[in-house]
Amino acid sequence: MCEAVEEVGQAVLARNDGLAAHLREELAGRGVSVVNLLSSPGSGKTELLGRVLVRAIGRGVQVAALTADLATENDARRLARSGAPVKQLLTDGLCHLEARQLRGHVESWPPEGTSLLFVENVGNLVCPASYDLGESLRIVLMAVTEGEDKPLKYPTAFGSAHLVVLTKSDLAAPAGFDAAAFEAHVRRVNPGVEVVRSCARTGEGVGTLLERVLAVRDGAPAHTPPLAPRPHSPVHAAGPVS
Repeated sequence: MCEAVEEVGQAVLARNDGLAAHLREELAGRGVSVVNLLSSPGSGKTELLGRVLVRAIGRGVQVAALTADLATENDARRLARSGAPVKQLLTDGLCHLEARQLRGHVESWPPEGTSLLFVENVGNLVCPASYDLGESLRIVLMAVTEGEDKPLKYPTAFGSAHLVVLTKSDLAAPAGFDAAAFEAHVRRVNPGVEVVRSCARTGEGVGTLLERVLAVRDGAPAHTPPLAPRPHSPVHAAGPVS
């Protein structure tokens, strides 16, 4: 029974990998780089993303955002205040975003000329970490209020990140956050990955985050994480990609 369940799971992931590979190629052909944002609920990624979108538009970058949630369109409304094109994707209870869902929303969107698409994944550091969306860059965010040992609790998420962003840095002192311990834990699961400190309230790190994203969009090599999404090979091959 356990082997059968595992085989089904591997087949699902293999199918997703195939779709993600096709989507990555398709979007690259359209000149679009995708940035996949992963975090727990309440990390502040929506507010920070809104600041990044405003900064990007101010620099003349053609940027868009797609935000995924189990319910409500609250985040889409918040992000739309930036002036960027925004779409909401409701997963109807699914705890992660999959390549097939993303493809369904980008077949005729974002607007022509868009070079950067931010995807705000469902607030969850478990399931989303296993699903490649065809992204160019995977960023994992964590607030200082979540505790410095989080990289050790969620090694797949942090170990698959091209970039790690620490949010709500203005609360580090009140929260008693141990930055040195946090960075040591990050290095343990993802040696060499850059950690960017940020605060949406003060604007700290917003420019740095945008610069890192634009560099990868323009062809700079991204950090290679040890747990970067890899093709899954189930015992029985998945069906043809549709």
